[in-house]
Amino acid sequence: MTSLPSLSASSLTPPTTPPSAEEIALDLQAPPTPPHRSHTPLHNLKRSDPFQFGSRYLSQEDDVYEFNAWDHVSPPAAHTAHAETQYTTQRASPVSAFDKKRFYADPAKWWNKFYANNTSNFFKNRKWLQQEFPILSALTSAAHGPAVVLEVGAGAGNTAFPIIAANQNPHLHIHATDFSPKAIDLIRANPAYNPQHMSAKIWDVASPSQPLPLGLAANSVDVVLLIFIFSALSPEQWAQAVRNVYGVLKAGGEVCFRDYGRGDLAQVRFKKGRYLEENFYVRGDGTRVYFFEEEELRGIWGVEGVVGRRERIGSVEEVESASGEEKSEATVGTEIGKQREMQSLEEERIAFEIVSLGADRRLLVNRQKQLKMYRCWMQGRFRKPTSPSPSETGDKNAS
Repeated sequence: MTSLPSLSASSLTPPTTPPSAEEIALDLQAPPTPPHRSHTPLHNLKRSDPFQFGSRYLSQEDDVYEFNAWDHVSPPAAHTAHAETQYTTQRASPVSAFDKKRFYADPAKWWNKFYANNTSNFFKNRKWLQQEFPILSALTSAAHGPAVVLEVGAGAGNTAFPIIAANQNPHLHIHATDFSPKAIDLIRANPAYNPQHMSAKIWDVASPSQPLPLGLAANSVDVVLLIFIFSALSPEQWAQAVRNVYGVLKAGGEVCFRDYGRGDLAQVRFKKGRYLEENFYVRGDGTRVYFFEEEELRGIWGVEGVVGRRERIGSVEEVESASGEEKSEATVGTEIGKQREMQSLEEERIAFEIVSLGADRRLLVNRQKQLKMYRCWMQGRFRKPTSPSPSETGDKNAS
């Protein structure tokens, strides 16, 4: 009988130890979720300095219908072509001359009707403001000290009241203005209205006859808020509005700006009979809206600026050189007095420093209907220069 070969202990394979429950769980875990696809709000907060407009990026591997919104999404070529076709159709069927005159004559009337019909429930409170504009967090901090904020186009208070709710600064005051009396009534009737930190008043930012709101002096405001209000002005009103904002701001004060951008879904959707001018439309309720481009805003607020008009009082030398002859002090005084009476004005260019300006492009998704909606908003910070203009320097030297 053949005997089996003997096996040494070293040649034997030790029995395999079964994996633990923890090891099995680790093997079954899916790879970590990229931050931009996380449903955790921590990974999708907007950052503001500079503007980053969110961090949920859409890649080819992503399911576009997994989330309601994606950041930094430019529309595809097919959508852009569709938009251009829409603009051509809109231009071909503009508002009638009769109706255009009605909509331009008294814009406040249409906003009065709007707020009479919608009260304070139409717009959501803009709780994102301090996230988008960190300067507001600084002004509302307990240690900041006196601070004055002017909101233009305050509506029913959907911007001002969230700021007041988060405020810890006992010396903060917000001047909420609107050219609609009905809107001001809604603000004052709100239970959150506190005269200690807030005042509501009627003011048209584009008014040439009232360049400052009641109760505010020139160069007295730290921050001006223009949130979806500049688009309600006609292009002919922009220059005066910029002059007025410039005049009320302190040197170094800032404008916080957010409004509609060209190509936004709201523009593309306009039907026939709503076109007023290029990029300017009237809604069904009679209110108007403009859609801006980035370079256009740079021209309005910064690079090109607007032409302002300012009182200019001549010096003794200027009065003498104008006549070509030497004059007595009494005569010169009379001439300067006449200049004051006539308010001799010279032109100067008003331009803000563009701290930041960009387009916030977002893709909104209706997951139930499988619809994609491309939105575009313009957002910027404009700072009034701290150094005087050359003409202002000249005046000081002359005096």
